[in-house]
Amino acid sequence: MTAAATAVSPDARALWRGGRGPLLGVVLVLLAGLALAVLRSGDGGALRHDSPTPEGALALTTLLAEEGVTTTPVGTAARAGRELGPETTLLVAFPNAVPPSRLTDLRREAARAGARLVLVSPGEEAVSRVAPGVALAGEAELRDREPGCEDPTARRAGSATLGGRVLDLSAADDAAACYGEGPLATVAVLGATDGPDGIRAETVLLGSPEFLTNDALADDGNAALATGLLGSRADLLWYVPDGSEPPPEQDEQSLFDLAGDNWRWAAGQLAIAVLLAAVWRMRRLGPAVPERLPVRIRAAETTEGRARLYHRAGARGRAADALRESARAHLAPLVGVRSGADVAELVRAVGDRTGRPAAEVTALLAGPEPTDDPALIALADDLDALRNQVAQHPGTTAAPTAVSPEHPPAAPGRPPAPPKKDTP
Repeated sequence: MTAAATAVSPDARALWRGGRGPLLGVVLVLLAGLALAVLRSGDGGALRHDSPTPEGALALTTLLAEEGVTTTPVGTAARAGRELGPETTLLVAFPNAVPPSRLTDLRREAARAGARLVLVSPGEEAVSRVAPGVALAGEAELRDREPGCEDPTARRAGSATLGGRVLDLSAADDAAACYGEGPLATVAVLGATDGPDGIRAETVLLGSPEFLTNDALADDGNAALATGLLGSRADLLWYVPDGSEPPPEQDEQSLFDLAGDNWRWAAGQLAIAVLLAAVWRMRRLGPAVPERLPVRIRAAETTEGRARLYHRAGARGRAADALRESARAHLAPLVGVRSGADVAELVRAVGDRTGRPAAEVTALLAGPEPTDDPALIALADDLDALRNQVAQHPGTTAAPTAVSPEHPPAAPGRPPAPPKKDTP
């Protein structure tokens, strides 16, 4: 009768047990990504002309449209420079993301065309390129501020929510320092100095973008100030860099500049992932807890497993040392040498017993490391042959046998005592 074949393919339960760990990890990663996307969902519309998010500017462009101002989004400095004209206001929403040489070109083009140039929260490099003589003087708290200047747009708007970057206009010519104290301002209105034929283009620096956003436009005089600064001309170019414009050759960019603005966020996520993986894989330190093995393992299986480990690691020297140590421990009592004796003493005793040359015995019991696997196998065979030769020699010392209490050993020079007979 033919025996039924045993199924060795994993069933659904085994597949689930093996794959539930990785599957759980994938689910956790997806959930974490979804949570981060929800938390950062409002960042994508920050200071965009058509964004209805709290940080967007859809409400402002709607008010400007009601006053007859046309808002045109542009993504490159080259297009913005081509579309500049005397009835144009160019808003650079993120000047720190624009190459410095492009800002210099835009300032020159705006002055040539008689346009108004507005920069939102510019950095030190952007300020030096667009407004010579103006310097950054730190940061200010975002709060309601009074105009404190003679600029007509600011005086009509009254108090507004300003703060952010503080601009020092003490060394600037033909400048109005508004919403600050003295020469320090959070809104600066400057006249052009390089306009040809007496054309005077204006440059406006805003310390913070909050009063332009949907969330704050209805507070105090924010709407009046925003529409006054951006709606004085018929056309408004809303410039947000889209990354499609190649950097100028004269601008030297570091690796972090080429990586973009989000490399810090990506590096932080990677660090958190590595930390979580380390916590998941780490082992708690503590004392070793002895426990019984669930099954008994045969010595042959242990030997075979250790041999596979040595073979996989290429540890022929360790394997040869283990074979030679075992052979020396086995040969020592057979030739009457004490355990742990010097190898030279054991070699002399084995040589006397077998008649082999001392050099041959030394090469077997304490020789060099085998050069390859066949040499290791040959060494194991030679050690077995040596043990068998010593064990079969007539003068080999017999291993001690157990002594029964009913048959004590005979005294020297006397025959052994006869066995006791059982009495009925």
